[in-house]
Parts: sequence; C-alpha cells; structure tokens
Amino acid sequence: MKFSFFKKPKIEVFVRYCYYSTASGHKHRFNGFSHEKCFDNLIETLDTNLVNCTFLLDTHYAKPEKHFVQKQEQFPVIEIDAGEEGKSFLALLDHVIDRKFSDETIVYFLEDDYLHRENWAETLLEAFSLPEADYVTLFDHRDKYEHEMYTDLRSHLFYTPACHWRSTPSTTNTYAMRMKTLREDIATHRKFSDGHNISLDHDKFLELGRQGKTLLSSVPGWSTHCEPAFASPCNNWASLFLQESIK
Repeated sequence: MKFSFFKKPKIEVFVRYCYYSTASGHKHRFNGFSHEKCFDNLIETLDTNLVNCTFLLDTHYAKPEKHFVQKQEQFPVIEIDAGEEGKSFLALLDHVIDRKFSDETIVYFLEDDYLHRENWAETLLEAFSLPEADYVTLFDHRDKYEHEMYTDLRSHLFYTPACHWRSTPSTTNTYAMRMKTLREDIATHRKFSDGHNISLDHDKFLELGRQGKTLLSSVPGWSTHCEPAFASPCNNWASLFLQESIK
C-alpha cells in the first residue's frame, strides 16, 4: 500500500480522568500500575510540536486532595460531573463538538489507563496518510490473535514508514479520527454511550463497520491498554511500571 506525505497538523488529544471508576476498578493490572504513572508516560512521550492535550476530569467521586492532573499547568483541565463512563464519554463528545475544529483536525480520544511508546504521535499521523484510515488505534489487541471468536478473522494489511497497519473490527473507547469523520458519525458515537453505564465500544465499532467505516490498528502496538491479558504483543509493557521513570 502506498502512502503520501503531508504537512503535519497537531493532534488534539482529549484524555478522560476520574477519582474512581466503576468501569475499571475490578480490572487486573500490571504490577506497579497506577493511573498517575500512565499520565507520566503520556507527558514524557508526547511531542508538543505535534500534540495539544486537554484533560477532562470527572469530579463526581472527588476527594479532598487534588487530582494529579490538577497539579500540572501545561494543559487545560475541564471539570465535569458524570459518575459513569457512558456519561463521561457523552460530555467529551459535547466538548469536542463545541470546539469547532476544522474538518481535517485529527482528534484522539484517550482513556486514563494506557501506555504509549516514544514517537507515538508521529506514528499516529502516518496512519492518516492512508486513504483507508477512517478510525485509528495504536492498541494492537491481543484478543484478536487469541480469542476463539476471531479464529476466522481476516484483515487488510497496509504500511507506513513506522509500522504495518491492519484493519480490525473493533477497539476500546481510545481511538483517533478526523473531525469530519466524528461529525459524520456523531449519532452512532452517542447511541452506544447514551443510557449505558459503560459505553458499548465493541458494538459501536461493529456498527461503524457496517456503515462502511474502516478501523486500523498499528502492528505492533504503539500503545496498550493496561490489562495484561489483552496488552499489545511484542513489547514488555510491565517493565515500564517498575522503573522510576517510565519514559
């Protein structure tokens, strides 16, 4: 697959944080895991020449002490009161739509329990040089290789300078798209969060696929969701939590 080079725009990253999540409190994590370490990793690996960040903080279960994102002054923090992941995601959609970004702006929705490799922003931008890239994730889902439901999964394979990209049926609520794509599909994004404590992200992307949209995943992964059983292969993510700096 051929790719084209283009002037690199800034990626608008929106990260959702909270004091407590009913959606993820039960999940098995890497030894040494913390949401603050994931935050540190994001700050250490992002390139401010390529990335703008906005943090959305759900204060529903707020504690007396400041949340760690409130201790930094580099990026804005938008406070919301949601209490549920579904409501939090709807608030994120409303905020981004209100920002009036240009159609070509690349928007990256990010949950608070992800790690990234260095140069992830460059890699993410490369993906959008592929005409097939409606949606992009840097998370290479391990279950797509191992779960029995994907025994007959077939993918189209593409490449850019940094890595290969495969079409994949679904991902989590961490993904990127151009703003024009988000506007086209906004009703679908709202549908699978509205009235749900936890967004139905898998079902949402299956629906977007039926509507003709393609989701690409980097191979190997340039990020991972921090659940060992589903972590992106080919990288020792666990070791990052055992270092003083997880850059």
